[in-house]
Amino acid sequence: MRTIGEEQMPDPVDPARSTIAEAVTHPVRLRIIQQLGGRSLTTSQLREALPEVTQATLYRHIKALLDADLLAVVEERRVRGAVERTLALGSRMAHVDHDGLSAMDDARLREAFVVFLGELAADFDRAVDRGDPAQRDLLGFGRGVLYADVEDLARIQQGLAELLAPYQQDRGEGTPRLTLTTVLLPEVAP
Repeated sequence: MRTIGEEQMPDPVDPARSTIAEAVTHPVRLRIIQQLGGRSLTTSQLREALPEVTQATLYRHIKALLDADLLAVVEERRVRGAVERTLALGSRMAHVDHDGLSAMDDARLREAFVVFLGELAADFDRAVDRGDPAQRDLLGFGRGVLYADVEDLARIQQGLAELLAPYQQDRGEGTPRLTLTTVLLPEVAP
């Protein structure tokens, strides 16, 4: 981490050496990826969606994600003399897979999970703060137990991917955008 003035600057993301987990551990990069899941947005739309992130910080993190192939420019057009880019998720899936998790040491794994939980809590707060009863009807959370080994989990994940695929693209019908979050934790006997 480099420091310029009082703001900490993230180290550049080297796509050849970094895992996806290392690239998305920063909360701003994670929020950018969350915004782009299943849709394409211009940089202006990203700025509107993330008003608490300064423009310079947003652009710096977009560049890091583009460099890591986690984002891609899907369109460019001229707007008032400047080039406006439309972004989407890139060729590398913005998901920490088992290899990425295995490559992390315990401290980095804990840091990544805390960032994940912090962003999940912030998303929850924003949803509740809207005060919209119709939005409240779409909110839910719970826990359940599975008995599964690695092969079972692979089948479950494949089945979920197939089940959810039709709902992961904006159908343009005014259907609300939801975030589905999953966490798998092996139970540890007390």
